[in-house]
Formats: sequence, C-alpha cells, structure tokens
Amino acid sequence: MLSSNRLLLRKMEERDIETYHSWRNDLDVMKTTNLSLDLYTLNETRNFVDNIILNSTSSKSYIIEQRDRNIPIGVTSLINIDTKNRNAECIIDIGEKEYWGMGYGTEALKLLLDYAFLELNLHRVSLRVFSLNERAIHIYKKLGFVQEGVIREGLYRNGKWQDIITMGILKGEYLNAQ
Repeated sequence: MLSSNRLLLRKMEERDIETYHSWRNDLDVMKTTNLSLDLYTLNETRNFVDNIILNSTSSKSYIIEQRDRNIPIGVTSLINIDTKNRNAECIIDIGEKEYWGMGYGTEALKLLLDYAFLELNLHRVSLRVFSLNERAIHIYKKLGFVQEGVIREGLYRNGKWQDIITMGILKGEYLNAQ
C-alpha cells in the first residue's frame, strides 16, 4: 500500500469491480481519457478486471482512496511495464467527480511515480493525454513530464478533431524536481 497525507493507493481487488464499473461507464469521467467511449456491461468489466488488471504480469493497478473516509475515488496504473528496458506507461482517472480539481490526481500520480522510480527502479514513465484535457496536461507538466510527440487529430471528440499528446519523464528528471 502506498500512502500520503490524504490518500492511500491499494491494489485493486474483486470488491472494487462495481465501483470501477460505474466510473468506466460515466461519460463525464471517460470523455477525457478513453478513446472509444464504449459502455460496458458489468460482466465485461468483471472480465476486464479479472483478465487484464488483476492477473497481468505487465501492469500494476491501484485504487485511490481518500484516506480519512476510506472510500475509493479513482484508479491509477502502471501498464506495459517493460522490465528489460525499465519503462512503463501510466494511467490515472479520478472517478468520483466531487474530488475533481482538489489536487487528488496530482497527489496520486506523485505516489505512483515515487513507486515507479524508487521501488521498481524504472528509468522512464510515459503517458498519453488528449489535447482537450488541459487540467491533466497542467498536472503532468507540474510533475515534470515533457511532451515527446503528438498524434495529430487522432481523436474525434466534442464535434472536432483533437490531438493525442505523448509525454514522458525520466527518473533523473523526476528526482531532480523533488
């Protein structure tokens, strides 16, 4: 378990499936992070969690809990972990909208990066973010991520084409910024 003043990150468990399912089907939550915007049945979510999240050797997923209330507010993951080249991709979603804009995403991502660089000894962490998600881009830059590339007009959302931005951070950059 990873923790900070306000948050706990704990491994996702079977008991989290219904909560995760509600976030995965909330279009307000997913429109800034999910390419397809598909809606899923509970069984589809259960299969995804069982087969991809809980039993994967190349990913680590954590439920973000608000520490004082012990309630799940989001999920964060390291995916596509490449131990040979010491890199991974990160994902974060704050699923409970009342916690948006309160710094929980930044705090959770910092915990995940501490774990990635200080415990897993990764060299590089990357992410993809939609150009319309300005709040997330601000957070990523604040934590030290730099833009590495752009998939031009790779997403059609809100009636217009959006870019998908790739960003990354190296262990040395992260540690020097702390």
